[in-house]
Amino acid sequence: MSRTERCPAAGTGPPTEAPRFVGRRREVAQARQMLSHTRLLTLTGVGGVGKTRLAARVAETLGRTYRDGVETVELVTLEAGDLLAPTVAAALGLPEAGPDPATMLVDYLADKRMLLVLDNCEHLLEDCARLVEQLLRGAARLRILVTSRQTLRVSGEQVLVVPSLSVPDHGHRPSDIARHDAVRLFVDRAASVWPGFSLDAGNAAYLARLAQRLEGIPLAIELAAARLRAVPLEQLTHEVEERFDVLARGSPTGLPRHRTLRATMDWSFDLCSPAEQRLWARLSVFPGGADLDTAEAVCAGGEIHLADVIDLLAGLVDKSVLVGEQGQAGVRYRMLESIRAYGYERLDPSEARALRGRYIDHYRDVVEAHRIDRIVPDQLERYRLLRRELPNVRAALEMCLSEPSTAVEGLETATAMWLYWLLAGSLTEGRYWLERGLDLVPGAVGARAMALWVDSMLALRQGDLAVAMPRLEECHTMARRAGNEDVLPLAIRTSGLAAFSTGDAPRGLALLEESLALHRATGDLDSIAFNLYYAAVYGSMEDPARAARFGEELLALCEIRHASMSRSHAQLALGIAMWNLGDCRRAGELVSEAAEFAQEINDRWTLTQCLEVLAWTAGARGDHERAARTLGAAHALWQVVGTTPGRLGYHARWHERCAEQSRRKLGKRAFTAAFRDGARRGLEPGVISAIGA
Repeated sequence: MSRTERCPAAGTGPPTEAPRFVGRRREVAQARQMLSHTRLLTLTGVGGVGKTRLAARVAETLGRTYRDGVETVELVTLEAGDLLAPTVAAALGLPEAGPDPATMLVDYLADKRMLLVLDNCEHLLEDCARLVEQLLRGAARLRILVTSRQTLRVSGEQVLVVPSLSVPDHGHRPSDIARHDAVRLFVDRAASVWPGFSLDAGNAAYLARLAQRLEGIPLAIELAAARLRAVPLEQLTHEVEERFDVLARGSPTGLPRHRTLRATMDWSFDLCSPAEQRLWARLSVFPGGADLDTAEAVCAGGEIHLADVIDLLAGLVDKSVLVGEQGQAGVRYRMLESIRAYGYERLDPSEARALRGRYIDHYRDVVEAHRIDRIVPDQLERYRLLRRELPNVRAALEMCLSEPSTAVEGLETATAMWLYWLLAGSLTEGRYWLERGLDLVPGAVGARAMALWVDSMLALRQGDLAVAMPRLEECHTMARRAGNEDVLPLAIRTSGLAAFSTGDAPRGLALLEESLALHRATGDLDSIAFNLYYAAVYGSMEDPARAARFGEELLALCEIRHASMSRSHAQLALGIAMWNLGDCRRAGELVSEAAEFAQEINDRWTLTQCLEVLAWTAGARGDHERAARTLGAAHALWQVVGTTPGRLGYHARWHERCAEQSRRKLGKRAFTAAFRDGARRGLEPGVISAIGA
């Protein structure tokens, strides 16, 4: 390409693909070598230097080195340190069942030979340091790779300072210039915006000058390369040099690297139109990115017209400010964290409050419109949307609960997420937001009564009776006041579950039926469905025939409503009731189908219970080896969800009978071998076929 040739006009184009990794051979080799001798390696360096991509590359090359694999946890969207341990647990696929997720993590990782990557720790430094120390003490074979602008200062930590990419000196030949990583990265990114771009004798000197001016900082190089959509290389080089010369005149030693990146962002920002600048700043409030509809709903207003948002997004993608990622739900626009942080700094304080209000209102509406405690056909799609939007919902909750004036909205939003907290295994997180809201919303407020019910239910599921029972008692008191009548049957239902958990099954079933009658009186089919589920599973030991009727009614309701997630829960509940009635064949058919669906959507709580029941049915058919293997797989998952079949009355007796029968029929040695084989396969994605259940 000649140095005066013009580049093609900018266009929107397809969503951006994941960028190719360029260079860093020495750093990758060094990190691999260090990880062979240390259990904690921190990659540190200035923003934009490429710590995250280097860590990802190292993890990719080490994938087969660790028996139990490599797991990466991205922390950039997490703002609350109290949620660190549950977030790491969730990333590892560990739904919570107890109030101490850090201890659960240690127990799970204790015998794992694994590399855990914690990416972007600098904003949670003290919390990360505490958790890392705890994990390294309790898991002797675990190794941890951290990226952070600051070190953790944990005993045994080794540090690799990630340097800028190598840049050529003045006067090098094109062949020498081409060998430097900063030049190679620029050429690679330039070719993605200008197909056919390559280094040659005519442009080598310009590429060398650019690499030098940009100090080899990858993010600065990528922002500059995106400018080639609008100007030729020669003009781009002059723009960068002129900009940096002005900034460096007041500094006799030149620009430090962090100022080089800042100067590049300032330059990129100034190249944007005023409307693009405003949209960049407004989009910075989304830690989890946004789709077009969300960007329009929250960011339009004032100088940004609704109809212009799509073109402004395309302009920011062209300038590499945004990355457009194609997913099943459409294109989602995200920023690298350094770019997002810069945009937030540029947000006009005069419009920040209005933007915050629109953001809170939008995500309150999103959560309400996508409640999964509704027996509806798109229940699974709602669940997936909430999981995708969780970083942004967290930001909305933080905004709400940072000011007393919006605390009620935050409490209502956290409450509306109750079934998400349960199914996602995010019990600690749910309680975190609820209890912050409850502290800010005292007195006889309707939102408080509903939140007390949810908080007591989550605490009960974690076995935290010391908190659950006082919360539930206060909920009952408030539910009997005028205006809170809809909370009373929910409080009675949870009291029934509490009775079962303390061994009073007759009272528990009576309370569930009392709650069910109240819901029937109001015609609340969604609440009726949840009561039917609990009455079927918990009542299966007390009165299996009545429990089966509840299960049949629930299954029919879910099939009429085409609610796939609730249908799998209904199949499990009815299957347990049919087992207690002695119908082994139907119990197996129902639970097998529920297990396949639970495995497909990674609902480990349901899958664990399904495997438990499938072990019983295998034993009843005389297939004791399969029963032992399935018990082993269920055992691995019981550990993951943080409980045992003994804590659930409707599992405890049959679990012991199945294990004892299989052990007697197979002999202790054969039973143990089959059980261990199942336990090894219990966490595999296709566990059902892996164990032949």
